Amino acid sequence: MVQIPDDKRYFRIGEASSIIGVEPYVLRYWESEFSQIRPQRADSNQRTYQRTDLEILLEIKRLLYDEKMTIEGAKRRLRKQKDKKTMVDSPIFEDIRVFEDIKRELQEILRILT
Repeated sequence: MVQIPDDKRYFRIGEASSIIGVEPYVLRYWESEFSQIRPQRADSNQRTYQRTDLEILLEIKRLLYDEKMTIEGAKRRLRKQKDKKTMVDSPIFEDIRVFEDIKRELQEILRILT
């Protein structure tokens, strides 16, 4: 498993490509294909990636290289994962989780009482 250094906040393209395990031109290509990857530009106009960018790049690499997905398939999967995460993190789902916890506790109380 690839480790992203904890002691750094920003990574230049050379560092990022080394961590991800692909050449810099691959990162630049993925940047043009995947809207989730938008590195900032340093004053020197050099790309700087953040930890979240690297995590997304690692997921893109896994989808393309390990799961043998096409670029389009990987895009769909990333969108689906984002939609799912957004749904699970929404306040409505938090309310649902609270109600499910209450329901379980009430069922446990009922079980104890009977």
